[in-house]
Amino acid sequence: MLATIPLFSSGHELDTSPEAFGFVRSSADAMDDAAELTRRIDEDGYLYIPGFFPPELILAARASITDRLAQEGSLDPSRPSIEAVSNPAKQYSYRGDLARKNAAIERVVYGPELLGFYANLFGEAVRHFDHTWFRAVSRGMGTTPHCDLVYMGRGTHQLLTCWIPYGDIPLEMGGVMLLEGSHRQSERLKNYLEVDVDSFCENRPKEVEKVKVKSGWSHPGHLSKNPASLRQKLGGRWLTAPEWKAGDFVTFGMKLVHGGLDNQTDRFRFSSDTRYQRASQPIDERWIGENPPANTVAGKRGRVC
Repeated sequence: MLATIPLFSSGHELDTSPEAFGFVRSSADAMDDAAELTRRIDEDGYLYIPGFFPPELILAARASITDRLAQEGSLDPSRPSIEAVSNPAKQYSYRGDLARKNAAIERVVYGPELLGFYANLFGEAVRHFDHTWFRAVSRGMGTTPHCDLVYMGRGTHQLLTCWIPYGDIPLEMGGVMLLEGSHRQSERLKNYLEVDVDSFCENRPKEVEKVKVKSGWSHPGHLSKNPASLRQKLGGRWLTAPEWKAGDFVTFGMKLVHGGLDNQTDRFRFSSDTRYQRASQPIDERWIGENPPANTVAGKRGRVC
């Protein structure tokens, strides 16, 4: 057993035998070798770079988040706010607002260290999405398995996600998990990967109302609500880190299946996910600008089905 406690995702217990569960491979040894990094992301579908950021940079960003949560009453006032012990009455998962106009978070995700890494990896100037996804995940909440392409596929598909933890995250607190080898399952997942959650059929009144009027999605976005059975269906192992540390990041492509482990603690788990691409390639208009349209009505696109 690779884990000493039961692990769950979306409420389902995972098989943590060596055949079904494992840990990500570090690529810190190849940091300055773009050719080797490219080979590894082609092979593994991801790059895990532990200890990339100065810890003080990450902890300053963490403090900017915990200060805001303390001010709004979302933390246990009897504990130091930096510990992020949650107020049981406040349960969250996605808190994108915490990253907006947050200079400490922007310093991490759009700073010279990370942009330099992607410029070296891509071999040319890079551009990032202007929208920052931020998660403050309380007890019992994870993320269902999905591929990012269905949410951001209107520009280049040679787009990379960067997942960053803001503090140390042991297994019982959860964190991102990647399905081994799933980036090579594109043909099998073809119908799913062609989804655009913000598109809708103009000749279907119920879909028009759901997506265009109510700003919903035409597709829920996830592949499955059961990560355990999905792994059995697609093969491979669920991969994560023994403990994500402040300073680590993992980056992966649009077709890698991933999700999140459930948080089994009383503390919030903080992470951001942001996107980077070659500046020379087309970009998804939903995620750029001072106030990106995102998944609002402005980002919807109709078609005749």
